Amino acid sequence: MKTSKTRIAFTGGGTGGHIYPGIAVCDEIKKIALEKNLDIELFWIGNSSGMDRRIVEKNLVSSGGSIDRFYGIPSGKLRRYFSLKNFTDLFKIAAGFIKVFFILKKLKPSVLFSKGGFVSVPPCRAASILKIPYFTHECDFTPGLATRLNSAGAKNIFVSYSETEKWFKDSLKEKCILTGNPVRPVFYSDLKKEGKKFLGINENNKKPVLLVLGGSLGAKQINTLVTENLEWLKERFVVVHQTGKAFAEENPAVMNSSDQDYKPYDFIYSEMPSVIQAADAVLSRAGANSLWESAVTERPMLLIPLCTEGSRGDQVDNARYFMEKGAAFVLEGKEACSENLRGKLTLLLDEKKREELSCALRKLTGDEKPASKIASLILKSITETLRGDE
Repeated sequence: MKTSKTRIAFTGGGTGGHIYPGIAVCDEIKKIALEKNLDIELFWIGNSSGMDRRIVEKNLVSSGGSIDRFYGIPSGKLRRYFSLKNFTDLFKIAAGFIKVFFILKKLKPSVLFSKGGFVSVPPCRAASILKIPYFTHECDFTPGLATRLNSAGAKNIFVSYSETEKWFKDSLKEKCILTGNPVRPVFYSDLKKEGKKFLGINENNKKPVLLVLGGSLGAKQINTLVTENLEWLKERFVVVHQTGKAFAEENPAVMNSSDQDYKPYDFIYSEMPSVIQAADAVLSRAGANSLWESAVTERPMLLIPLCTEGSRGDQVDNARYFMEKGAAFVLEGKEACSENLRGKLTLLLDEKKREELSCALRKLTGDEKPASKIASLILKSITETLRGDE
């Protein structure tokens, strides 16, 4: 006999890095619920505009996913620098708070899980006022502004790196739990053959496959380096290039130049787990999502992090951590030039060197799946609360 329905709210957005890990946790919760015959309803609160709705709605139950419903709210960005948008976005934040307050009040979820991003702040504040317990997760080596704002009222702060704890004040450190960064369960399946079939790579191909990633929005710096060195790359690798939509629209000639050694895509979604596994090496930014998806599949990486001129420096911290653990090569700032790119990729042509990096990644990621651990902690919290209410 099934128990009464339990509702769990998720929030986060702005980039795929704040959404896909949350979806991984949703998948694990539904998996556990099925095994234990629990009636669980999951809903997601994200930005009413942008990619949030598009990504989440691909994972609705009606589409074969694990999320039951998406709720969009107005969202303003929290900037650390002066901008007139900081003033106008205050109204969006206020509107988002009011809307999400009534959403949470109506749905009465047992718990809220925040994956971060500026859209997560109003739901966490509303949950705090409504006495709804919530957890927040930080995927990067150093906590972002949204995590810092959300952490004070959180029941626990899940972190991807043990060292991240030191950036929180002493009163919050005891709330930190090391979980790693959640990755969708499908990345743990053996899908290499499916990936090569999707890419149209012949089984007799002897060249290593290089997967180029720039995150869900693409990366201008990486795209430029790839196009400038494309002939050199094609002589040595089969290059699978996720360019981002903007690059694809501005460079139709490049997108139409696909052949057996160069395979450009504006974006890869459902096939990404199999495509990563089909790759022998990955050239990527150091955003948490791409980083950990490559890490759990043990793909050797050359990382070109987005530097402080274009971000708060979180990617630099992520990349340096993996480099210090011997799990990736890194080209940072002015080092990211054609000459150095060729030098590092030449090292990745060596199968022994790739295996060395893969071994380091195995040690880093361990055996426990972060999404499973977080899902279990959330469900355990709900069970304890229900017992306390009896």
